[in-house]
Amino acid sequence: MVIRGVAADHVALRRNNLSVVLRHVHDLGPRSRARIAEETGLNKATVSSLVAELVERGLLREGSADSSRALGRPGQLVEVDGTGVCGIGAEINVEYLAVVALDLTGNVVHEKRVPADVAHLGPGTTLDRFADLVREAVDAVDARGGRLAGVTLAVPGLVEGETGELKLAPNLGWNDLSVAKEMRARLGEPTYPLQVDNEANLATLAAYAELREHDLVLLTGAVGVGGGVVSGGQLLRGAHGYSGEVGHMPVAPAGQPCGCGRTGCWETVVGLTALLRQATDADDPVRDPELDVERRLAAIVERAEAGDVRTLDALNDVGTWLGIGGAILVNILNPAVLVLGGYFAVLGPWLEAPLAKALRERVLAPDGGGCRVVRSDLGFGAAVRGGAQICLDQVFADPTQLGES
Repeated sequence: MVIRGVAADHVALRRNNLSVVLRHVHDLGPRSRARIAEETGLNKATVSSLVAELVERGLLREGSADSSRALGRPGQLVEVDGTGVCGIGAEINVEYLAVVALDLTGNVVHEKRVPADVAHLGPGTTLDRFADLVREAVDAVDARGGRLAGVTLAVPGLVEGETGELKLAPNLGWNDLSVAKEMRARLGEPTYPLQVDNEANLATLAAYAELREHDLVLLTGAVGVGGGVVSGGQLLRGAHGYSGEVGHMPVAPAGQPCGCGRTGCWETVVGLTALLRQATDADDPVRDPELDVERRLAAIVERAEAGDVRTLDALNDVGTWLGIGGAILVNILNPAVLVLGGYFAVLGPWLEAPLAKALRERVLAPDGGGCRVVRSDLGFGAAVRGGAQICLDQVFADPTQLGES
């Protein structure tokens, strides 16, 4: 029994050391074996053995000679091999379906987004189309001889942490749906890992990777509004995984009805539907959910740049409400950064001034608690990127899970 325990400890230790070396090279760039040993505290013989295994597994590769050495024979650099392993993130949103495949270095292998009026398509048709989109991405990974670390599906609603079941997606009209089970059946019961998560949580993880701020709040907007919190470098999920539903904070009790069945939720005054209701007429083409969301927003940007009064008034109003709700979050969480994602980032040049004004007026701490407002560069690809990255993070955590290449 003791011998087995020692063997198990040895396996766990080696797995951990493989992770340390792989993450180190990924985070800091190409390194010689000697430099890795010096920086990680592992001995040179151990590092050489670990690097050899990671190369054999197709996770590291030999690079150029180390030109930084002034004396002696230059060492060989090793670098992350991004060609062999990929993660896929796929998203169901109210007005589109999207997918991305990233390799181990974060490069895009495959990417696609298609407009879809999901609320009217219903779960069956939507998941059929969604499975086709995921299958395309899997085929793209296979076509380059890659190995798939997993697929993460992003959905706009309450996802139970342990089971991954979608409990409620008010803007889709879906509830108590096992998205993972339904998708596995449509994809032919695949052998690769498949998981489901809230789209705002995944977008928050992508924003964290983008900004490397250990205390941030992400606000991501489309028809619905979601949010995510990173505190001390950790995503806050809550007791059952339901955190981040900031769009349903009650801020205007006498206001508009929300898709969740309540009245005056934050997303009824800051969501894209709220903006379009104020800025456009009912028959305006930018209200058509079959039109790609980026094209719709480009039309709003064009009108704002042209000085259209109705558009500017609507943007000012949404920005003010964004600050009112944002101040609640800043007062509670005191983040270093409030990140604008989704359509908020696209229209940020017009939303930021009224947002900042509301924060100054409503955050108790001096100077808005030191919170900066920044726009994410990830656009509507944040959730799918976060989903793909979760799959790849599992490889960094345990490089042995994929076997040898």
